Amino acid sequence: MSGRFTGQVVLITGASSGIGAELARQFAADGARVALAARDVARLESVAADCRALGAEALVVHGDVGVESSCASMVERTVAHFGQLDVLVNNAGMGSSGLFEDVTDLTIFDTLMRVNYLGSVWCTAHALPHLKRSKGRIVAISSLTGLTGVPKRTAYAATKHAMAGFFDSLRIELDGTGVSVTMIYPGFVFSEINQRALSPDGTPFGDRGYKRRKGETMETDECGRLILAAVAARDRDLVMTWRGKIGRLLKLMSPALVDRIARGVIESRQ
Repeated sequence: MSGRFTGQVVLITGASSGIGAELARQFAADGARVALAARDVARLESVAADCRALGAEALVVHGDVGVESSCASMVERTVAHFGQLDVLVNNAGMGSSGLFEDVTDLTIFDTLMRVNYLGSVWCTAHALPHLKRSKGRIVAISSLTGLTGVPKRTAYAATKHAMAGFFDSLRIELDGTGVSVTMIYPGFVFSEINQRALSPDGTPFGDRGYKRRKGETMETDECGRLILAAVAARDRDLVMTWRGKIGRLLKLMSPALVDRIARGVIESRQ
């Protein structure tokens, strides 16, 4: 098997569903050996089977990014099995939705910060020595909410802003080491994260989550293709949608306008 990632070892967190599972399959098809990490082993095994059917070697790693020792174990098990680590994809994440004043369970903020932000920090910290040896790649899956504030996403946006600050700073620190840092800013991608997102009382939305709307959401396969291209090129970042790209520029010139646009987009999706 030959491809852009032939022989490279890729560790993907949150690989049991959604973007993470799709990235696992696409990296596998592109020649990588993949380590798939998440809490749901049964679903990981299913994704691993898909990767093996594509001719790739796949390792299932049970772990919880909300626990530092578990993050360390994910990396250790990957390197022990494959002997190296070339790409770390910090993909595991959790969403939330609701007006801040309606939140009755403030532990939502702690939960999301541990999963979305600290999990990425911990995995990166334990992976970095191995990535420096391989002159590898760090990938962080963020969100357009990491670029601008969004109503009803105070907890989620805070974690994605934290990720942007951390990885942008780390990129500068790693200059000259051969390790690249690529930030990914998807728009609305149809995946299970919408159903697992936490409501103001701390319970998952489930069937109350966003429904698929034609033309308004990106499919995971398209999202995966764009991410792999950016990772292969060691791009600094990737803003996937034209709305995101325009919004990034508009925020410099008219932040109040971007606020109004963000409010309108969120309200149209409720």
